[in-house]
Formats: sequence, structure tokens, C-alpha cells
Amino acid sequence: MLKDRIFSARECLERNSIDALLVTSLQSIRYLSGFSGSDGVLLVTPDAGCFLTDSRYTTQASREVSGFAVAEYRSKLDAVVEWFSACGCRRIGFIASQLTVEVYDELKAKLPEVEFVALKDELADIRRIKSHEEIVLLETAASLASEAFLSILPLIRPGISERELALELEVAMRRQGADDKAFDFIVASGERGALPHGRASERVICQGELITFDFGAICNGYNSDETVTVALGSPDPQLLDIFSIVKEAHDRAIDAVKPGVPLKDLDRIARSFIAEKGFGSFFGHGLGHGVGLEVHEKPLVSFRSDEIAAEGMVFTIEPGIYVPGLGGVRIEDTVVVEASGCRLLTKVSKELRVL
Repeated sequence: MLKDRIFSARECLERNSIDALLVTSLQSIRYLSGFSGSDGVLLVTPDAGCFLTDSRYTTQASREVSGFAVAEYRSKLDAVVEWFSACGCRRIGFIASQLTVEVYDELKAKLPEVEFVALKDELADIRRIKSHEEIVLLETAASLASEAFLSILPLIRPGISERELALELEVAMRRQGADDKAFDFIVASGERGALPHGRASERVICQGELITFDFGAICNGYNSDETVTVALGSPDPQLLDIFSIVKEAHDRAIDAVKPGVPLKDLDRIARSFIAEKGFGSFFGHGLGHGVGLEVHEKPLVSFRSDEIAAEGMVFTIEPGIYVPGLGGVRIEDTVVVEASGCRLLTKVSKELRVL
């Protein structure tokens, strides 16, 4: 599997007529080499390559890294310069969005004879299509996050704070086997439901409210992402109508997922339905995003997307309506595109759950 990924990365060298590629993103480093630590740099050439790290990770890298030599450094920048100099590289590519101007200037100063070529993140493009092994890891992460959420449902009651629920959910995920949480959980109740990114606050939950939970787990480097909106008692009837609209938009978009469908069409299907119901101005974000080694990665599922759904893509479908002063609803599942349609990786039912 890693051999195929390295081959794809080396095709990037040929496409861009460069002698080497400097990889600094930890997610791309893991994807290409298997290294799961928190510091290092990967150098890729057409027929060789090296993973450089410091003494904290030398032993770990020697066990995890495949397809590349492993070398220890005391100064990362000096080690990169020394390695590129020894290889005689004259055109070195780097991912423009991931290298700071400061490091770029230092590399230019230390390697004045080298031409540095700024590239778009072609490795992120390679990562869009997931292998069977990756899909298994993504489904594992999604399953344990879903089970953790279901386990805390009895705790959702008047008087408990959003932050307390977020903490209970994180602990439950850890008990289920998660390595970490994928992001700071959103727990948005009552009027705070109108905040698409309403991270858990000290607000106390009250009877008769909707509560939106956006949560995810990391397992073996792979992320999950899921949003569930539940009712505590009997909320405002307008919020219940909004829930029904969002749920229908969510279902219509998921039913349309299959290979060959433009991703912007999925966004249009959900967005146009919400607009028909009079809430178009209250759905501002895109319909979804890719999920993998990063919780937000390619492909983008929005009206801006120029990509086509392909077998092996994994992305979210997450329409929402957010009405200031009233509240909001978001419903999100993560799907994998398969030959005849798609399959849900997230497991919690999205029917309205009244607690």
C-alpha cells in the first residue's frame, strides 16, 4: 500500500520537473511513510528518499517508516540542507500552503544554487481516494464515536452544561478506544444552536430546547465527523419544522451520492430544498468536506467544487439551518462512495430523538 502511495508521490516529481519534494505535513508524511509521531520531515526523490527526525522519534521511526531511509538530526533545517546538497538537487518542490516564509527564506539563503518550486498540495489530491484499509480505519473511528455519543444520552437533562456534556463525550470516546478527539466538540443548545461552530460553553441546558452535537474521534490517525441534533422535551414548533427540512435535505443529498455525480450538484440538491422552504439565507456553509487523516480535507462538497464523486471518496453531508434568536439544526453523516451509491460510516440514527 505504501509502495503505491510513494509511486504516486514520485509521479508528482515528474509532472512538475523537480528533482525532489520536501514534505512537511505530518498527515502526508504518515500517508507516505507510516510515521505517526509529531515531528519530522520527509524528502522524496525519483529513486530514493529519507525521513529525518530528532532523537525523540528515532526508535519509533525505525519501526514505523517504510520505503525511506531514516536519519536523526540535531537541527532540522541543517539536516535538510545537507541531504539535498549531498543529492545534488537543483529543483526542489514544496507545498506552498505548508512552508512558512521564514523557513523558505532560510532554505534559499543556505542553498542559493537551488530553485525552489512552490506547488499546490498534490499529495492532498492523492489522498482523496481512500484504500480499503483506510476505509476500515475511518469506519472504526466513526463507530466508536457514535457508540460514545449514544452512551451519554442519559446524561442530557435540564441543568447540565454544554461543557459538561462535551467532557463526558470525550471521556466516553476514550473509553471506547479513541486515541483523541478529532476537534473541539460543538455542543450548542437553545439559541446557541444558531452558531454553526458553537463550541461547548458553560450555558446550562433547559427543557424544551434543541441541542446540536458535532463530534469526532481519532483512531490510528484517521478521523470521524458526525453531527446529531436532539430535542429535550418539546421545543418551539418552528424548530421542529426546521429539523424536518434539514433532515429531508440531508436525505436527498445522500440518496444522490454515486460515482460520476458532480459534488456541486449534491450541494445544490440540499441547498435548493432548504431555499424552497424559505430558509435559504440561513444555510451559509458548504454541504460537506472530505474526511481522512485530517478532519477537513479534499474533496470539498460545495457550490464552489469542480470535482466529481468517485468510488473511494469519503466526505460529509451536513446541511443546516441557523436562525439568530431562535436556534438551529445541523444533521451530518460521513459517507463513502461505492460502486452503486454510498454507505454511511457514521452510525447514529438521524431521526429526531426526543429525550
